[in-house]
Amino acid sequence: MSIIGTIIVGLIVGLIARAIKPGNDSMGWIMTILLGIAGSFLAGYVGQAMGWYMVGEPAGWIASVVGAIVLLALWGLVSRRR
Repeated sequence: MSIIGTIIVGLIVGLIARAIKPGNDSMGWIMTILLGIAGSFLAGYVGQAMGWYMVGEPAGWIASVVGAIVLLALWGLVSRRR
């Protein structure tokens, strides 16, 4: 059940990140889910290592969205160079 939960959280975080960041981010459902999962892992690792929040706090959701936006911006920079 945790894998399905991770996929659902990744989808929600990825969709929120794509809605907040301006511009045309043409990617499918799978890439949106992977973006959200990677953003959550990135923000979770950094936020907990810095002591900003603990596991399960609402700040983790906000940080996950911010992490996904950062990854989405980096993806936009990389994909433009091709």
